[in-house]
Amino acid sequence: MSATEQFIQQLIFGLSNGMIIALIALGYSMVYGIVDLINFAHGDLFMLGTFLALTLVGLVLGLLGVNPQHITPLATFLGILVMLVVCPPFCAGLNWSIDRLAYRRLRNAPKLAPLVAAIGVSFILMNLGQFWGGLPMDVFGQGKAAAAPKNFPDLVPATNLLTKIGLTSNIRFTWKDLMVWSVTLPLLVLLTVVVKFTRLGKAMRATAQNPVAARLMGIDTERVIGSTFLIGGGLAGFASVIYSLYNNTIYFQLGYRSGMDAFTAAVLGGIGNLPGAALGGIVIGLVRAMSDQYVATIWTNTIVFGILVLILVFRPSGLLGARAREKV
Repeated sequence: MSATEQFIQQLIFGLSNGMIIALIALGYSMVYGIVDLINFAHGDLFMLGTFLALTLVGLVLGLLGVNPQHITPLATFLGILVMLVVCPPFCAGLNWSIDRLAYRRLRNAPKLAPLVAAIGVSFILMNLGQFWGGLPMDVFGQGKAAAAPKNFPDLVPATNLLTKIGLTSNIRFTWKDLMVWSVTLPLLVLLTVVVKFTRLGKAMRATAQNPVAARLMGIDTERVIGSTFLIGGGLAGFASVIYSLYNNTIYFQLGYRSGMDAFTAAVLGGIGNLPGAALGGIVIGLVRAMSDQYVATIWTNTIVFGILVLILVFRPSGLLGARAREKV
């Protein structure tokens, strides 16, 4: 493979992973934009979505009597369909419930209180993931090693689509890459339409700008906040399905790793800015891919956070964030 082909391959890989990070980062950014809360539990919510996806796939394969090593087209279709139908509502409902049970009661508390609550919820969800990994199912290894990484059945083939259209290049653009792009891009467009052109989107922008004035204008801010948690959780649910199908490995501490990347992306793009979160996710994905290829994997985190620090030094509001006047 030539140097140019290597670069293009890492570009494809970085864009695909960056889009997954962007979906998770949008949840961080939306919640912060509305209630000024860094929801550290969001990454672990995504992790539980991946465990639910694996559970659903295991049930589908069991009902069809299909061996995970020999996936049939019917099993692929039903597995992906069930995951896309169940996982986003599950993550959305769980995110909404967490807000109602924990964060809502701390709306007017000092900012440190909801932050500590979010960290606490994160640990609770992480431990739920560890217990979930102990389920006595074939896809969980009969639960004999609950904390061990889980192999996700390879439902989407890694066939190189470029060879299918007559190209003999060493560059690989697979069904998995196409899946990531074809699901993520429409979701980003749909979210943009919702936020910019719907009544809910206008209410969200009004609540983010001034919640007191929004209430005086008749906007039910608690309903808006609840809708924000629902949408953010739903995006995490879609991201959990796409991540599982693309990377084929999940583990109970996945929320920390992916959540840290997503939070970094949200800050890099401008926390509270939705296009910024999407841009930040893609930048993080590209930087990780290029660092793994041209530097070394052990230095990737250092490079990612080094770039974050440099950008924030010269542009504290992030790449697309707007400078806001502090109230004193």
